[in-house]
Amino acid sequence: MRASTTRRVRPPAAVVTRARRIRLLLLDVDGVLTDGRILLDHRGRELRAFNVRDGHGIALLLRAGIRVALLSARRSAAVTRWARELEVSAVVQGATSSLAAARRLWRRWHLAPEEVAFVGNELLDQPLFATVGLAVAVADGAAGLERHVHWTTAAPGGAGAAREVAELLLRVQGRWASILGDAMR
Repeated sequence: MRASTTRRVRPPAAVVTRARRIRLLLLDVDGVLTDGRILLDHRGRELRAFNVRDGHGIALLLRAGIRVALLSARRSAAVTRWARELEVSAVVQGATSSLAAARRLWRRWHLAPEEVAFVGNELLDQPLFATVGLAVAVADGAAGLERHVHWTTAAPGGAGAAREVAELLLRVQGRWASILGDAMR
């Protein structure tokens, strides 16, 4: 596992205001929860590497009552298993439209788009970025992505970017200390 070289950067006031309303965090898988690489073994089985810090951030959000959903255009048994281990109940794989998949999720939970955050890494995510209350790109996202998002993480995809967003949401919603306290008991 590579060492983290990221520093916490205080987000702008507009990002803090948006983050306070978030009740659902949507995370792209490839390039956000992973570094974007897909490894194949000699039998053609797909392997993914997930970051433990990202998993811990997701667990803290779930404990705080903030919903988390994973979105992927690909299908992967590794993603299904990792989500099950984290107790993430909403995993959409094989989605041809991330926006349509996201809409189904927030409607299922009776949420407004302003209550949804999305973390992505590609320009193809722009329709979803334009719709949600808080649009976030990972540090190593596609060039030009910064024009379509409200905030960019300091961490790259697969290296703690999801944890960074989880901590932002919990801190600005005043839940960080109590959730971290619960996790330490």
